[in-house]
Amino acid sequence: MIPVESALLAAVAFAFGLAVGSFLNVVIHRVPMGESVVTPRSRCPGCTRPIAAWDNIPVISYLILKARCRHCGVRISLRYPLVEMATGLVFACLALRLGLHPLLPVWMVAAALLVASAMIDFDHQFIPDGLSVGGALFALLAVPVANSLAGISYPEALVEALLGAGVGSGFLWIVGFVHARISAVMGRTFPHWPDEGEGFPTPGTLDYWTWFPGLGFGDV
Repeated sequence: MIPVESALLAAVAFAFGLAVGSFLNVVIHRVPMGESVVTPRSRCPGCTRPIAAWDNIPVISYLILKARCRHCGVRISLRYPLVEMATGLVFACLALRLGLHPLLPVWMVAAALLVASAMIDFDHQFIPDGLSVGGALFALLAVPVANSLAGISYPEALVEALLGAGVGSGFLWIVGFVHARISAVMGRTFPHWPDEGEGFPTPGTLDYWTWFPGLGFGDV
């Protein structure tokens, strides 16, 4: 049985995750188009009227409105509540797993970035640098600090974080790099690799080391 304290923490984390998931829906929609995630307010894609706060409560508003805009009746995608629920459930699981550990907020940020990255990658087949590079830099700064607050010496925590980043990204880089080299030897081309009128990347170019046909560098 889950202790009451853990259950309460998970419930709070779930509610917080629902709110974060609602914001992630904005990120997923606007970031690929280069739009601000702050302004303007969320609008109905059908009638373009701003969505009132009481119509923007995660999951609940979707159910009350029966998946339709209050004003024009256009259908609201099921994706919105699913992203909110997924984020809430992940946050709750993290709370149950970690408890009130200094790493909990770090993992929540990482989870939110992964949810947004996965959905944008699904829609557009790329991951914005702000999410991938920004997330990596955030982790390399925040994880050692959180672990040092948990009792691990900062130098040890920093080395551990750097090793983790190196092993994780290094493995994916090897997969992408080897696949690219095999593809080049076999003469295989892809819609985006190499570009039209260009040859395969050579060792003297940055593309040779960072541009792969089967695995985007954002994944690395």
